[in-house]
Amino acid sequence: MAADLGEVAQLLEASLDPRQNKQAEITLRQEEKKPGFSISLLHITASGDYPYNTRLASALCFKNLIRRNWVDEDGNYKLSQDEVLTIKRELINLMINVPGGIQTQLGEAVSVIADSDFWERWDTLVTDLVSRLDPKNPTVNIGVLTVAHSIFRRWRPLFRSDELFTEINHVLSTFSTPYLKLFEGLDGFIEENKSNKEQLVQGFTQLNLMIKLMYDLNCQDLAPMVEDNVQSIASLLLKYLLYDNQLLHTDDETESGLLEFVRAGIFEVSTLFVQKYGDVFGPHVDQFVANSWNLLTNVGQETKYDILVSKALQFLTSTTSMPEHAKIFENEATLGQVIEKVILPNISLRESDEELFEDEPIEFIRRDLEGSDSDTRRRAATDFVRQLASKFEELVTKTVLQYTNHYLAEYSENPASNWKSKDTATYLFSAIAAKGTATATHGITTVSKHVEIATFFQNNLASDLVNDSGLHPILKVDAIKYLYLFRSIITAAQWQEVFPLLVNHLGSSNYVVYTYAAIAVERVLAFHNAAGQPVVPPANITPLAKELLEHLFQLVEKDPSPPKVQENEFLMKCVMRVLLVIKEAVVPHTEPVLEHFIKITQIISNNPSNPRFYYYHFESLGAFIRFAAPANPEKLEQALYAPFAGVLQADVQEFMPYIFQLFAALLEANPAATLPDYYKALIAPILMPVMWESRGNVPALVRLLSAIIPRGAQFILQNNQIEPILGIFQKLLSTKANEGHGFDLLESVVGSFPSTALEQYFVSIMQVLLTRLQNSKTENLQSRFVRFYHFVSARDDQGYSADFFIQVTDKVQTDLFTPIYLNLILPESQKLAKPLDRKTAVISFTKTLANSEAFANRYKKGWGFTCEALLKLLELPPLPATRDDIITEHDVDDMAFGVGFTPLNTVRPRQKDPWPETGSEIKVWVGKYLKEADSKQSGRISGFVQERLSPEGQKVLAGYMTV
Repeated sequence: MAADLGEVAQLLEASLDPRQNKQAEITLRQEEKKPGFSISLLHITASGDYPYNTRLASALCFKNLIRRNWVDEDGNYKLSQDEVLTIKRELINLMINVPGGIQTQLGEAVSVIADSDFWERWDTLVTDLVSRLDPKNPTVNIGVLTVAHSIFRRWRPLFRSDELFTEINHVLSTFSTPYLKLFEGLDGFIEENKSNKEQLVQGFTQLNLMIKLMYDLNCQDLAPMVEDNVQSIASLLLKYLLYDNQLLHTDDETESGLLEFVRAGIFEVSTLFVQKYGDVFGPHVDQFVANSWNLLTNVGQETKYDILVSKALQFLTSTTSMPEHAKIFENEATLGQVIEKVILPNISLRESDEELFEDEPIEFIRRDLEGSDSDTRRRAATDFVRQLASKFEELVTKTVLQYTNHYLAEYSENPASNWKSKDTATYLFSAIAAKGTATATHGITTVSKHVEIATFFQNNLASDLVNDSGLHPILKVDAIKYLYLFRSIITAAQWQEVFPLLVNHLGSSNYVVYTYAAIAVERVLAFHNAAGQPVVPPANITPLAKELLEHLFQLVEKDPSPPKVQENEFLMKCVMRVLLVIKEAVVPHTEPVLEHFIKITQIISNNPSNPRFYYYHFESLGAFIRFAAPANPEKLEQALYAPFAGVLQADVQEFMPYIFQLFAALLEANPAATLPDYYKALIAPILMPVMWESRGNVPALVRLLSAIIPRGAQFILQNNQIEPILGIFQKLLSTKANEGHGFDLLESVVGSFPSTALEQYFVSIMQVLLTRLQNSKTENLQSRFVRFYHFVSARDDQGYSADFFIQVTDKVQTDLFTPIYLNLILPESQKLAKPLDRKTAVISFTKTLANSEAFANRYKKGWGFTCEALLKLLELPPLPATRDDIITEHDVDDMAFGVGFTPLNTVRPRQKDPWPETGSEIKVWVGKYLKEADSKQSGRISGFVQERLSPEGQKVLAGYMTV
């Protein structure tokens, strides 16, 4: 064991060295498959004999191993039972005793395990945690509480459900009493150690975790322990909201310390209590309001207090939503005090903001952008003003406008010196003008009736978009941001005037100005009016497109280092939007656009560091392929093959799912062509099992294979590659998460190869499908099986048919087809909801009635049932779908990027109708098809109709066949 540990430790050390990390990581992934590897990592992480960095790398490796290998998609353990039990037994103790940085990595591993196992498969965890708590030992408690928080914080975003409340009650029944005792004990410990800095820091680190846990334990419903002890809990929270100790002050003006985090956490908990449990917490609110007020009027302007100020303002905002607490602000004198002492100090631009604007412009933009989740003073102060205005609109508007006009006048007196006054005025005006929160698509949609959006812009901001001499760039940003924020209020006619001014600002030399211009241009181009028409018509953009794209690419590529190229996702999002607006008008500019995309792909492949940037980069590439490839398919296929293949060869994991989707889109753009040689060379590598191990690769690889198969069917056949493809189908079908992808691949194979090529495999295919249906039936699996039956039954052009399906099913087991058809295919066909699936079923049933020998002779009753099922499909609407297969389009800002699959919207697969010959009137086609078949078979079908159908069915069918 020791020698093995030494070898693993050497690999972990090598993984930290940029010269050997790639090879070391590959070897570690191979080691991962060996039994007991996870336990070896825990031994290294625990051992003080190894350097800290090696132990940290081991904890990181362990966390990633757990993420990949704890359970499969169906929740079954992938590690051996011994390893699972050992990990659960040892992990908590280990986590409590390692340094903080390592603790964080192990905490994330605990979270992953808890996601699948807590609480039913790990019901001893809470008892284990509680047993380790020690009122006199914050070091141990910090470890225990870190584990607890890493598990319980998962409840915060979840929807209410019985299962969730069962889990929470399980935790509260064991955890509540020890937690409260610990809180009271900690209060004593802090008091005892108020002069001992080391112990005090430990105590406050524990207190910070306890406040976070207070939020976790009450985020869904008020815990009984709070309801029963609300007085003492409120007193403790209030005490630490006011607590101060010189030993906890930090020298750094920019970094928040424990004191700030604890107070901010208390405001966060108080906000939760006010918003959700006002009836219980109500009597204590006034004290908290008074103290937040006191704190806000005395706290300094240093950035280390930003989180505290923003949380305090959020607390005040939430209390103001309650009429009984809002009424104290309902007079002009109080409002004047609020604005002067709380709003203005926090809405005004500070020196630190200016420094950020100059030194870290991208960080300034991310914090400042409407809709960002940064806790900034400005946003919190703006939200507070809006909340006050929602209660007393006229009074608040009147008061704030007085201050706005005062600052505008101050600016007019001396624009060069007093430019900050105008910035403050613009923020104040925007705060009272906007009602509600801004949406990602439309910005602010409702405004106060007491102000004029366009008039304020015209009188105060329009000149800043035109004026270039001596104006502070922040004022230009304010003017652009105003347009961006109120984009849905400004009329189309006004946009015609101001849009060219926005475009001009893409040429600014100032980073924040040109980036904000790109943000505003992108949003306006995406914006449609109520009638669904774009506010800026594409015809206005197309003539500018070449210069616009060239300029945006130059801004992206200005500094060619990988981190700098991908720093600014807003520029790439603007590129994507321009391409989506001009569509096929990009074709004349194919050459330069292609060169830029290739260059950027190659640069960022060396070091992917900004998931948002590369998401928009690949979406932009997708839009380019979608609109330019049909006109130049070979050119794009050739030009993009090398950079895309380079990404795969370099094993850039983050990019692979994107590259597979783009490869597929290139192939789909030219469906009639044969498969180029370089794509043929791609088939063998993508069939290797290792490619399918990453969950994020699976949907993209299925898409790519489904695009390759129709164009390369002959080559695949000659190179005996059908079997490995069917092996992948079998692997995909074995899990619920991938069964749909398995069917997609199977349909692609059946649609591309004649029955003669697949006959030898079809019995095995049916065995796989039927075994899965028997052992682990899901609604999706049933539906896809039925869809597959119809797909096979309808493809007579490839030599398939209902008779073919019957023949292979009966080879699996004699007469097996009958129960499958009666109990599954006939009833489930009525539930098919998608129009194309229903159409396939109609064609399948029609061809069965017309051509099947088995239904003509062997299943005489079945012929009648089939006819009735066909008529139902044609006459009745689909049954409501019970499975959740509706795909919602996510805004990227809400998406969690990671190792999973992120679909590219610009190259989403478009459904093609495999049956164009039926025309748009399927009922007419059915009647015509049956009539012609009847004629060819000397009236055989008419005879079946008389013999096998009810009078009512005869009448309905006759209506089709006589048209």
